[in-house]
Amino acid sequence: MDNPWNDISLSDYENHMSLDSVQQLQVLNEIMKIQFEAFPFKSAMILGVAGGNGLEHVSKDVFDVVYGVDINEDYLKQTEARYPELTGFLKCLKIDLINEAEKLPKAELVIANLLVEYIGLDVFCEVIKRVEPKVASCVIQINTDEKAWVSESPYLHAFDRLDEVHHQMDEKTFCEYMGKIGYKKASQQRFDLPNGKALIKMDFTNADNVI
Repeated sequence: MDNPWNDISLSDYENHMSLDSVQQLQVLNEIMKIQFEAFPFKSAMILGVAGGNGLEHVSKDVFDVVYGVDINEDYLKQTEARYPELTGFLKCLKIDLINEAEKLPKAELVIANLLVEYIGLDVFCEVIKRVEPKVASCVIQINTDEKAWVSESPYLHAFDRLDEVHHQMDEKTFCEYMGKIGYKKASQQRFDLPNGKALIKMDFTNADNVI
C-alpha cells in the first residue's frame, strides 16, 4: 500500500496548515527556531521535513550538517529549491521510516514535529535507536475538545487517507516508550492553537547526556 503522504500536494498541506483557523505552520516555525537555538549541536535531523518550514532558523555557524528526511520526493525537491543557500549543507533524504530506517545516518539532534502520529511509537523508537541522538525534540498534537484531529478547512479532503496511518498521541504513553529505550523527558512546553487543539513540545535526552 502506498503511503498516503505521497498523494498530498505540498500546496494543499501548507495552505491548510497556515489557515488563520489552524496556524500550525506558523507555530511550528516558531518552535523550530526554539529547537535549533536550544540545542546547538553539530548535526541535526528533521524527520518529516515536508517543505522545509523553519529551515531559515538554521545557523551554518553552528551546525555542520542538517538532514531533511521525508517519504515524499516532491517535498524534498521543493525544499531544496526554496533554500539554495543551504546547498551542500542541507542533505535531503527520501526514506520511508517504517521500512527503511536502516538508511538513516547518525545525528546529535533529532527534530520530529507532528511526525510520530504517522509512523507510531514502535517505529519512532526504532528510528531513534538507529540515529542515536543526544536529544530528540518532538511535537505532538492533542485535541482539547471533541472535534476531529484534522481541522476543518477547504483542503480537508486532501487528508482523507491519513486515517490509514494516524496514531493518536498522548504525553504519558510517549514518555513510557522513550523511557524503554533510555531517553528521559527533560522539558515540556505547550502551544495553544485557535481551533481547540494544542501542540506539545517534549525534549528527550538519553542517559549519557544532560540539557
